[in-house]
Amino acid sequence: MQISAVTYGSDQCGLVCGYLFGRGPQPVPIEASEAEQWLREPAKPAGEFIWLHFNLANTASEKWMREHATLANEYYDSLHEEGARSTRIEQADDTLVAVVNDVLRDFSFEPSDISSVCLSVERRLVVSARRKPLQAVERLRQAVRGGENLVSSVVLLTHLLRDQADVLTRIVRDATAKVDRIEDNLLSGKLKYKRADLGALRRVLVRLQRLLAPEPAALFRLLQRPPSWASEADRQELRESTEEFAVVLNDMAALQERIKLLQEEIAALVNEANNRSLYVLTIVTVLALPINIIAGLLGMNVGGVPLAEDKAGFWIIAGIVALFTVVAGAWLFRQPDD
Repeated sequence: MQISAVTYGSDQCGLVCGYLFGRGPQPVPIEASEAEQWLREPAKPAGEFIWLHFNLANTASEKWMREHATLANEYYDSLHEEGARSTRIEQADDTLVAVVNDVLRDFSFEPSDISSVCLSVERRLVVSARRKPLQAVERLRQAVRGGENLVSSVVLLTHLLRDQADVLTRIVRDATAKVDRIEDNLLSGKLKYKRADLGALRRVLVRLQRLLAPEPAALFRLLQRPPSWASEADRQELRESTEEFAVVLNDMAALQERIKLLQEEIAALVNEANNRSLYVLTIVTVLALPINIIAGLLGMNVGGVPLAEDKAGFWIIAGIVALFTVVAGAWLFRQPDD
């Protein structure tokens, strides 16, 4: 009986997809064997570069990369990093090493819906690797399948960053719509959400901002000292993608401030409701004070209790209680409202 190898949505080398750019008006799909042959060629035609996308769930991926591609050690270090990693782009010798965080295909405002893709960008070779399918990478694949011919490896990287910015923009738009509904309910007096719900949404936005937004310091260093093989057009692409992220981050910061104001408004409404409840309890306590005092005095088990033998004693005591209650109520309601 033959047992087929588990490939996790990739070929036996771990390759999910591969494309050759610059050979014609459209990208050319290539397999792992064709990529090996292209990488072994000593002289490559001008303008050509390849993009290889691997699935790290297949253990053959890293083995193939180490055997057939000369990649920086920093790239392999990024593959084995554990825990949450912020999006960053660093330069290792003459190679760009990028760690791009993105959301999975079905995002539901959960931190577990975020995963990473690691990229090694050189003039002739772009290698990306991930463990779970991501939205930005999938959109890049669809664009390449549709015939979009990327003119350089840096353009491919900036395309991925812009796709990620679009995903982040859509998340901010969905969060804004949710905050709009909460604000409308708050203004109409039909608030069904608690401060904890807004706090959870705010924490998610802070986490997304920390993970999905590129590190400003790393981008600044990259823009100041780009790789020697990057053209002026490539540098301009990096600047424009950085500006798009800046706009998204400003929108996210404004949304976080808006959520903070809504939390403060809800807290003020809760405090006001509590104060009204305490005020009502105070009124009831003051109005019940005369009857409690008189009942306590007349209920003592001692001799000499007045009106004990009088037939009209009950009505006399009731009148006295009513009189004191009216006096206490009049005094209470004449107090100035603050």
